[in-house]
Amino acid sequence: MTPQSPSCQLSGTQLIHGDHGPGSEVAPSISVTSTFRHVPHGDPEGLGAMNPEKHVYARYSQNVTSRVEQILSKINQGHAITYASGLAAAFSALVHYKPKRIAISGGYMGCHGTISTYIKGRFTDTPIIGLDDEFQEGDLCWLESPLNPTGESRNIKYYAEKIHAVGGKLLIDSTFGPPPLQYPFKWGADCIFHSGTKYFGGHSDLLCGIIIVSLIEFPNQLRPIFVSFWHDRVYMGNMMGSLESWLLLRSLRTMHLRIPRQSASGTEIAQWLSRAVVPEGQEYDGIPGGVVTKVWHSSLQETDSRGFNPSVQMEGGFNACFSILLSKIEYAEKLPHSLEYFVPATSLGGVESLAEQRINADPEENPLLVRLSIGVEEVADLKDDLRNALVEISRGN
Repeated sequence: MTPQSPSCQLSGTQLIHGDHGPGSEVAPSISVTSTFRHVPHGDPEGLGAMNPEKHVYARYSQNVTSRVEQILSKINQGHAITYASGLAAAFSALVHYKPKRIAISGGYMGCHGTISTYIKGRFTDTPIIGLDDEFQEGDLCWLESPLNPTGESRNIKYYAEKIHAVGGKLLIDSTFGPPPLQYPFKWGADCIFHSGTKYFGGHSDLLCGIIIVSLIEFPNQLRPIFVSFWHDRVYMGNMMGSLESWLLLRSLRTMHLRIPRQSASGTEIAQWLSRAVVPEGQEYDGIPGGVVTKVWHSSLQETDSRGFNPSVQMEGGFNACFSILLSKIEYAEKLPHSLEYFVPATSLGGVESLAEQRINADPEENPLLVRLSIGVEEVADLKDDLRNALVEISRGN
């Protein structure tokens, strides 16, 4: 399968000029104030904080964070609110929805940990069920697509119809599929969650979480659900810091340049590696056979029994993070440290490529699995790097 031509492209103009700030600064300053001078007819609720003259207190809003949220709202086609980290945003979603049960299968272990922490504070039982179990009213379907760490896509429309049929809600963890790769509201999501640390931040230098709620019911005003999320953030105190907001605003300016390149490079490398899954004694493009035994990536998925093909859902391109399975644990241990351009580190989405034996972060993961996050380096250099490292580890070096 070939990479998809983006039909919903990010607007560079919107990313660069989609926020409104006071004064003559081209690049806004980092705000260090914790409180603001009262003005007549101010905004004690903080909900008008898109207007910089109405800021009251930094726990409610401040200039740079408001500018960030203006852009995030526009490019995600909803109302966006930011948090101190991805898991802070995840916890806030649980507080808001107060699910009777949570349907989740696989995916990022951090979200499973957050769900466990949330349940510990509940006085009533909150069962965890699988995505393919029968849903009931009051359930929250927590669907990650593409999936961490493999990069496989799940059918958002199918699960939206399934959960909505019983009156439940659908949250999509779209961290692996930022704009312009996919737009979950188009397929029926009620709420979108991102670890903004990854692709929105893009430079491995900030922590951020993002929740987006739909505009559909209230297109010209702040949706009550958004207001509820905002009030929860005020009293949980899990807003982004000023420096992180400034770094995120800087990163958003180049998102339309970074994401499509990472997507195209990741797809090319995943498909190239998939062709190297050959028996021992053979080789493909210099990669010895019998070393790589499986490659997961949404571009490699075939149309399933329900007619789902990821190329339709991921209309702007496929994910830039995916996983490979190696034939020996020692290969998986050595590969991240045998690469020159891939940094042996956890996380993903930054401009630099990363490689990680995933069990080092998630003890439940297959020790043969290595996750690759593709950055913005030249594809030919990354291929050479992987080829050389796979040859080296196969020789026992």
